This record gives sequence, structure tokens and C-alpha cells, in this order.
Amino acid sequence: MEIINRATRMVSVARDLRADGKIIGLVPTMGALHEGHLALMSQAREMCDTVIASVFVNPTQFAAHEDLAHYPRDLARDAELAFTRNVDYIFAPTPDDVYPNGYKTYINVETISERLEGAARPGHFRGVATVVNKLFNIVHPHFAFFGRKDAQQVILIKRMVKDLVMDVEIVVGPTVREEDGLALSSRNVYLSTDERKAATVLRRALEKCRSLYHGGERDSGRLLNAMRAIIEAEPLARLDYLAITDTTNLEAVTTVPYVSPTLVSMAVFFGKTRLIDNIVLNGEI
Repeated sequence: MEIINRATRMVSVARDLRADGKIIGLVPTMGALHEGHLALMSQAREMCDTVIASVFVNPTQFAAHEDLAHYPRDLARDAELAFTRNVDYIFAPTPDDVYPNGYKTYINVETISERLEGAARPGHFRGVATVVNKLFNIVHPHFAFFGRKDAQQVILIKRMVKDLVMDVEIVVGPTVREEDGLALSSRNVYLSTDERKAATVLRRALEKCRSLYHGGERDSGRLLNAMRAIIEAEPLARLDYLAITDTTNLEAVTTVPYVSPTLVSMAVFFGKTRLIDNIVLNGEI
């Protein structure tokens, strides 16, 4: 496995791989790897000749008050974990390499970027779309692998790929969870012992929604109220948002359709740690 730090070197390697007829799979990450990332790498290994994992804490998707400076960084550990999944290359550029002095070009996916996470974190998805676009241009993958836990990100990237006619297929892996149902996240390490126990309320609320839906409930208001009651009953949880939307433009739905995929998503604070989770009713995103 080779670790590449410069974009020019990564472009050259990717060009040679394509010329040799290799199928390239890219797993974009911000490091602090966990089993969710590793599952995507395993999926990429099964589908592709060459697997490239990017490790880059993207500064443009963090607001001034967010945890950029304290975001966990340990490239040696990440490399060891990626090696266990037979990753061929790690692309770990510096911020100055990705955004050199005088950088002026950004990608904005309208509407989708302004809702849910976008409303709570203005500018976040401009940073996401921009860095993913740059990774696609640098690595030129045939397939790119993302986890469904970040459902809005997946929906936004799929829209960007479609609208800009990008030559890459997006593959979505399932959310990977702990035994008690908490979705794996790099931010879970910030939780205290009590907050970690309390955080299982996200999964319990989502499963209540799923149960009610399969029991015949279609009214979004009643589904939202049932989830909200569970979250608000947890003293350490502070609800940021809770929504039931379509999976195209993230527009709120009043009645959950019988056949179209519908996203149920939430963000909840436990102390200073903000966690997101979701399920999809009627299929996948």
C-alpha cells in the first residue's frame, strides 16, 4: 500500500491505472476510520481492481464554530486499518494542496444543500460538493463509495454527478451500527459514558417510526410526534431537527407514500456532540 500526499502524483497514478484498464474504486473519508469506512473499502475491494481511500479533513465544510481543529487525525492508524482491507493507495493531501493560495472555485448544489443539515450548517455542503468534485477529478474513479448514514450527502453527490455528467458511479453502503444500534461515527468518541448510553435514543426513535409505518401509519405528523416523544424523554438529548422528506429534493411530505423511497432523518445533540441518523422507508436512496 502506498500513501500519496500530492495531488499531481495521485493524478499520474490514476492516469496510469486507467491506461492499464484497471477499474478504480474510491472511498472518500476524513480519516478517524471505523468499521463503517472499512465496510465500504471491503465493498470496493470486491468490485474494483484498485482501491483508493482518501483521508482528508476538509476545512471548507466546517463552520467557524465547529470542531475542525479538534477533529481526530491519526494517519498512521488509518493506514493500518485500511491495509487490513487491502486498500492499494491512500490519498492524504494537505489543505494547501487541495486549496492552494488564491483558490476561488466552489460547487453549489442548490436546494438540496440548503435543507436539513444544510439549514443547520450553512455552507457545509458547498464544501462537501467542492472537495468530492476535486477528488473525482484527481482520482478519476469508476466507482465511488459512500455510507447511507450521511444520506443527505449521498443524495447531494448523486445530484451533482447527474447534473454535471460525471463519469463515475456512486455506490451506497448500508449504515454500520454498534450492537446497541448506535450508528458508527467518528464523533462518537466525544461522547461521555452517560451520553453514549443516551445516544441509543436515535435508533429507538427511528425504529418506532418504522414499526408504526409497517403497522399502517402514513401520517407524517403522527410519525414525527412519536419519534419526538421518545427523544424528548431522554434528558441528555437535545433535538436539532427531525424530518420526513422525499429522497429527490428533500421536500417535507405530509403523507408517506406506499412505493416511493422516503427519508426519515434527525440530528440530536448530546452535550456538545451532534449526531445524525436516518432510515429510508420504501427502498433506498
